[in-house]
Amino acid sequence: MTNRMILNETSYFGAGSIRAIADEVARRGFRHGLLVTDKALLGIGPVENVEAVLQTAGIPYTRYADVKPNPTIANIQHGVAACKQCGADFLVAVGGGSAMDTAKGIGIIMTNPLFADVCSLEGLSPTKKPSLPLIAVPTTAGTAAEVTINYVVTDEENRRKFVCVDPHDIPTVAIVDSDMMASMPKTLAAATGMDALTHAIEGYLTRAAWEMTDMFALKAIELIAANLRASVLENSPQARQNMGLAQYIAGMGFSNVGLGLVHGMAHPLGAFYDTPHGVANALLLPAIMEFNAPASGEKYRHIARAMGVVGTEAMSQEQYRQAACAAVRQLGLDVGIPQKLAEIGAQKDDLPQLAHSAFKDICTPGNPRDVSEAEILALYRQLF
Repeated sequence: MTNRMILNETSYFGAGSIRAIADEVARRGFRHGLLVTDKALLGIGPVENVEAVLQTAGIPYTRYADVKPNPTIANIQHGVAACKQCGADFLVAVGGGSAMDTAKGIGIIMTNPLFADVCSLEGLSPTKKPSLPLIAVPTTAGTAAEVTINYVVTDEENRRKFVCVDPHDIPTVAIVDSDMMASMPKTLAAATGMDALTHAIEGYLTRAAWEMTDMFALKAIELIAANLRASVLENSPQARQNMGLAQYIAGMGFSNVGLGLVHGMAHPLGAFYDTPHGVANALLLPAIMEFNAPASGEKYRHIARAMGVVGTEAMSQEQYRQAACAAVRQLGLDVGIPQKLAEIGAQKDDLPQLAHSAFKDICTPGNPRDVSEAEILALYRQLF
């Protein structure tokens, strides 16, 4: 069996590391950047901080801020038009997964124009050329889009999300600067942190997981369990820095082995109700962990230990599986994650269509336990 690892060419970590953007642009000879971001970030610090680095270094750039929280086909197509108009030869994405996913789509189409419809990039994208160079600067500690080969697009017309998986889209440079995450409100810090935990746990359990990705996943779980509460409830700078590292480590793993049913069921919630992705994942995770327990072998013992549960070595299989699920559920409760689908605006009549979409999602086959559409519907009903 052959296992593949794809990671960034260069990554920087730590407070103030955005200053490295100027050196990277100069070293690579880039001329004009397209800065891709979200309007919600304007005026609160992160975008202006990156722009200050570019301006101080005399690097020309154009700002593109037409990005929705669940980015759409139109967001990417408008971004491609903006990129062409300004003649950008590199991209800087500043934001959460939405900004980085939009930038990935723009960069891929700029070098692979045959895919300008965006929809044809769904699944294992058959592109031939690497993306326009992308410097990714996350402002949340959750999605790990700065280190993954995936991006997610919303098809508004058909009320669905689709995932594009393409080694050509990975950012050239990742800048994980905890100062850029300091402006996150508590709800966003909680949702993105639980998103990172979902990535770590699903990446650990997915069918393609192996020793190297297991190492990343378990370390990420350990860091998140130890730091998410302080990051959300106290806005601790050290905890925020640790969460930034944790979500990147989780991304190193799951990007290379895939995910599972939590993401398969979360994507339709985003498409139907514009539910923030991290909230959808966090709400679903404990119940789907319980569903997957029979197919988890010894792994829940290791998850429970990484979550801080004491005495796992003396526990029976049933006990450590229950302990792992309980620890994840309690973390979500402690940081204020909704526990029922009705709380996020889901409609009971939509559940069969949600289940059908989740069953067809590209992430679902990676689930460690086989699942039918009827079982997915039952899980949605359980959580309604």
